[in-house]
Amino acid sequence: MQAPLPPFSGTGVALITPFLADKSIDYPSLKRLIDYVITGGVDYLVCLGTTGEAITLSTQECREILDFTLRHVDGRVPIVAGFFGGNYTEKLVRFISEYNFDGVAGIMSSSPAYSKPPQEGIYQHFMRVAEAAPRPLIIYNVPGRTSSNVLPETVLRLAEASDRFAAVKEASGVLAQATEILRHRPEHFGVLSGDDPLAPAMIALGGHGGISVIANALPEHFSRMIRAALTDDWPEVRRLNFELHDIHPLLYCEGNPVGIKAAVAELGLCENYLRVPLVPLSAPKQAELRRVLSRVPGLDL
Repeated sequence: MQAPLPPFSGTGVALITPFLADKSIDYPSLKRLIDYVITGGVDYLVCLGTTGEAITLSTQECREILDFTLRHVDGRVPIVAGFFGGNYTEKLVRFISEYNFDGVAGIMSSSPAYSKPPQEGIYQHFMRVAEAAPRPLIIYNVPGRTSSNVLPETVLRLAEASDRFAAVKEASGVLAQATEILRHRPEHFGVLSGDDPLAPAMIALGGHGGISVIANALPEHFSRMIRAALTDDWPEVRRLNFELHDIHPLLYCEGNPVGIKAAVAELGLCENYLRVPLVPLSAPKQAELRRVLSRVPGLDL
């Protein structure tokens, strides 16, 4: 009998934040997107992450987006809230301590950026966050953005130190690193892919799912692929993975969420507006993205 999966297994989608032409938040489009991804079969939503352009939003806007998402989802799927800006640990801890997490299933937080702390500093940072957090934590390891890799021994040390740590979103792009965590993880601790192209391989090694960018545009394709991988239906995994393969590079060639917002706009779910310093996908890449999206079976542009 297969062991039960840890929390936040399956497909999470890192929701984009739609904007209007004046760069205010486009709530009707956010409502459409939420319904689209839930209908497409995702297991939970991640609100206010990197893909949601959270670092360009004010504290008040973040609160309003989270409240809107909670109201509109109305319990249909769990919601994870992203909490970044943790370069000063005590400031983040105070903020989390005072925040209202009613209705929120989990918290995702990345390691401190810019200061490049040593592994002991990363460990102490996350332990302080765990002491303050009233919900399960997903450790977000994204060294391409933070410039400090949370090494497997640090992830495992955190997972053993506190049951508050539910999972790691592993976005180092190094499968060997994920394998080391999977090899020694405690039973309650999930390992999630933070790189969509690597999600099937990570699950094949024992992983539990992924928090996806492409699922904003192709939730049915990606969530079906993840479910197939978790049930060892590898011919189906390969078929779906090949259908998505050419899209992935175009989602990141000019930064995230530049590519995925262009893809969602092609589907008519929102307009293609971003806040500076991010700008819309260049015209040649947009045309190429449209071509590859048009080849995906069952996708209506």
